[in-house]
Amino acid sequence: LYQHKRGAIFMKTKLCVLFGGKSVEHEISVISALQAMENLDTAKYDIFPVYISKDGSMYTGEALRDAASYKDLDAMCKASQRVILVSDKGRTYLECYPAKRFGKNTITDIDVAFPIVHGTNVEDGALQGYLKTLGVPFVGCDVLSSAVGMDKYVMKAVLRDGGFPVLDCLRFNKYRSSIPDCIDAIEKRIGYPVIVKPVDLGSSVGISKAADRDTLETALGDAFNYAENVLCERAITELREINCSVLGDSESAVASECEEPFMHDEILSYEDKYMGGAKGAKGGAKTSPAKAAGSKSGLESSGMASLSRKVPADLTDEMRERIRKMACEAFIHMGCSGVSRIDFMIDNATEELYINEFNTIPGSLAFYLWKPVGMEYSELLDRLIALALKRARLESDITYSFDTNIFAMGAPTSGGGAKGTNGAKLDGAKN
Repeated sequence: LYQHKRGAIFMKTKLCVLFGGKSVEHEISVISALQAMENLDTAKYDIFPVYISKDGSMYTGEALRDAASYKDLDAMCKASQRVILVSDKGRTYLECYPAKRFGKNTITDIDVAFPIVHGTNVEDGALQGYLKTLGVPFVGCDVLSSAVGMDKYVMKAVLRDGGFPVLDCLRFNKYRSSIPDCIDAIEKRIGYPVIVKPVDLGSSVGISKAADRDTLETALGDAFNYAENVLCERAITELREINCSVLGDSESAVASECEEPFMHDEILSYEDKYMGGAKGAKGGAKTSPAKAAGSKSGLESSGMASLSRKVPADLTDEMRERIRKMACEAFIHMGCSGVSRIDFMIDNATEELYINEFNTIPGSLAFYLWKPVGMEYSELLDRLIALALKRARLESDITYSFDTNIFAMGAPTSGGGAKGTNGAKLDGAKN
C-alpha cells in the first residue's frame, strides 16, 4: 500500500520488468532496463526484475539491479532464482522453476509487464505475443506493430501505403538469391552508393555502405551473417539524421524534442551509439542519459550515454514541426503504443525528408528527448504504464471467444465433417 499526497490509500502496482533476451542487443537492453528501474517511483510500484538470458531462461533477484553483476553472467544467474511466468484464473504469476518440493513457489502475481528489450526475438513481437497469450497487460507496442516496426521492409511498405516518404529499396533472401544476382539487381535498379542492412536488426549491427561491386559483395556477405533477409537502398550522400520520439497510442500521440546524432563515419555505427565512437564529432552537445536520469549504477559511460548528439537539433521551426507532426502521424498509422523513436533522414542536396526506421522500444526509452519538453523520466514511465493498463481495459470489452462447445452439441470427433445445429455441414468445422 502507499498513501497519495492527498491522503488516499492505494495498492502498489506489481511491475515485472523484462530485459535481456536472445538478441545481439542483449547488453543494451540490460542498460536500458537498469536506467528505467532506477527512475521508477518505488512508492507506486513493487518492481520485480526478470532477466532473460541469452538462451531464453528467466531469472529474478536483487543482483539483477546491480550493473556490476553483469560482468559475470554465470555467477549472477546462479545467485538468482530461475523463474517462469504462469497464467491461472485470469492472473499471471512469477513462479520458481523448477518448482520447489517444499516451501512457497509463487514469488508474486503481476499487474503489468514492462518489456525493456531490443532486437530480434524480443522486440519483434515474439515476447509481446507471449505476454498477450498469458493475458498480462504489458507496456509498449502490441504484437503486430512490434513485428512491423522491426521488419524494415514491411515497415516501408506500410508507411508507403499511408503516403509517408520512404526510400525505394530491394529485399533479398539468403536462401533464394545468390550474391552475384543480388548485385546485378542492385546495380540495375539502385546504383551506387548503396546502403546494405539486415532487415530486422537494430543498433546498426550488420549495416554498411558500398561504393562499388567489390565492397557491395562484402557488405551483403556481412549482412547475411546476421539475418536471413537483407534490405538495400540508395545511400544519401549529403545525409543528415534527425530522431524524434513519440508517446501515446492509436487514439492520440505527442512528440518529443528532436535530436541530431553525430557519427565518426558515414554510418552511425554500434560503436558510435554505445562505445563512445563519436567522441570527436563536431558541434554535438554530448548528452549522458544515465547522468540525466540520476544513474547510481555506474552507467554514465555506457549505453546511449556515449552517443554525441545535439538536443535540440539545429532545425528551422518549420522543419522541426514538420518532423514532429509526421512522427505522430506515422506512429498512429503504424498502430504503435507506448514510446517509440522514429529516425528521419534529410537529403541536404534536395531538402527531401524521409522516414528511415521505427524503434518500438528505443534505447534508454528515449527519455533524454522528453526532458527538453518538460517531462521527467519518472513521469514518462508512469505514462507508459498507464497506457498499458488503458489498453488492457479496452481489450477487456472485446469478445475473443464464445461460451459454446460444438462437440457437446453432437458434432462428430472425426471423419465426414461436422454438422451444425441447422444441419449445415461444417467441413473440418471451419464455419
